[in-house]
This record gives sequence, C-alpha cells and structure tokens, in this order.
Amino acid sequence: MSAAPTAARWIHARRRLTNAVAVVLSCATALFGLFFLGWILWTLVARGIAGINWDLFTRMTPPPMQDGGLANAFFGSAVMCALAIGIGTPLGIAAGTWLAEYGRARKAGTVVRFVNDILLSAPSIVLGLFVYTLYVMQAGGSFSAFAGALALAFIVLPVVVRTTDEMLRLVPVQMREAALSLGIPQWKVTVQVLYRSASAGIVTGVLLALARISGETAPLLFTAFGNQFWNANVFQPMASVPVVMYQFAGSPYESWQVLAWAGALVLTVFVLLVSLTARALLLRNRITHD
Repeated sequence: MSAAPTAARWIHARRRLTNAVAVVLSCATALFGLFFLGWILWTLVARGIAGINWDLFTRMTPPPMQDGGLANAFFGSAVMCALAIGIGTPLGIAAGTWLAEYGRARKAGTVVRFVNDILLSAPSIVLGLFVYTLYVMQAGGSFSAFAGALALAFIVLPVVVRTTDEMLRLVPVQMREAALSLGIPQWKVTVQVLYRSASAGIVTGVLLALARISGETAPLLFTAFGNQFWNANVFQPMASVPVVMYQFAGSPYESWQVLAWAGALVLTVFVLLVSLTARALLLRNRITHD
C-alpha cells in the first residue's frame, strides 16, 4: 500500500524538476536574445542620433567628405513603397477573397495557397532578380523606381493574400447566411459584410507588408539602382534609404557613415511605429468582437 504514494511523490517531484529546468532554460534563452537585441538597438541609437538634424530631411545625398542629407532617399523610398502597396494590395485582397470564398473546396485553392506560401518565404533578392530579368532587361525597361516598386509588390502580394484569406475565413458563416437569406447578391455580401468585419485584419496585413518592404535593399539594387540627385520621375533611377545605407555604411568616409546610421535609425523608428499601429488595430478589433 505504501509503494503507490511513494511512486506518485517521485513522479510529482520529477515533473516539478523538469518544469523548473524548462522554465529556467526558456528564460535564459529569452534573456540571451533580448540582450543582443538591446545591444543592437543601443548601438543604433548611440551612433544614429548624431546624424539626426534638419539637414537630414532637407538636403540631398552629398559627395564624399561633404555635408548633406537623405531627402531624395526618403522621397524615393516613400514613392516606391506607395507604388508597391498600390499594386500589391488590390491584387492581394482579390486573391485572398477568392481563396476564402470560392477556393475552399477546390484543388486550385490548395495550389494557390501552396504557391503563395512559397512566394511568402522566397528571398527578396530572388524577386528582385526576377523583375530585373523580365522588366529591366527583356521588356525594354530600365533601372527605375517603377521597377523597384514591382519588385516590392511581389513581397507585398503574398502577405496581403495570406492575411485577407485568414481574416475572411474567421468571419462567422452565420453572417454570410443571414445576408444571403435577405436576397443580397454575393458581391454585396463580400463588400458590405465580409470586408467590413475583416477590415481591421486586412489593414493590419497591409501595414505589416509596408513594414517589411520599407527596409528591403536587395530587390532595389537590381531595379531602382539609385540616384544621387532629386528625381520625381518613376521611370528613372531613384534613390532609396536602404540602398543609400548599404552604399554609405561600407564607405571609408565618416560623413557618409554618419548618414547611414541616421537613416537606419529613422527607418527603424518608422517600422516600429507601423508595427505598433498594426498591433493596435488587431487589439481594437479583438476588443470589439469580444
């Protein structure tokens, strides 16, 4: 009779020991990662804050050993990101709607989801080379902001498709049935009922896509190329913050290195704000539904 309680106590003690070891290892791993994240952020702020001034946002990228700013690079990044969102978002929402509403029970829907997952995990440099081969070299184009926007749109597209598909599938079936029972056409159900219910999630996906493409460098090296001067023509080479950072950070000129660190700090703050906005939208949507 005494063997059973002894075995139970031994099993309980072993489980508690295993749990304690797992918690300690998990906390140690988290602290290890947070330490290096904090180190990176501290280095970024310490070196980037020296270049934050009015000239950074009002002057052009300078020649070596001269003062200047990143005004043309900020403008170029804003233009290319806006074009990429404008191209990728409508296509992504349309594809995600088809997957959620019409492609659930079809083999084509499974294939599209599989291809979208591949595109979602594809290296950005591959997408840049794809646009470079088909547009810059073959289609009679040239290095331009439009080519860069096309490359970034291929990054936006799978993110928006995935979030739209997932958000629409979370809308209760009863809402569809109730709307259809009133004689409302399917397209009105999708636009006026489903999109309204899933709007916060879809917008969150678009913001996450914007945060991702704002720091992409590799696709723009093969498409937008870069430009030291101000350029508002989207069919000409255009500067961007990630490319300028890549070029200036590896240069031997201290003035360029300061601008690179300052650009990295501004870009990091922008991505942080976009990510916080996305999180706030998700939290607001969750509270509303609860």
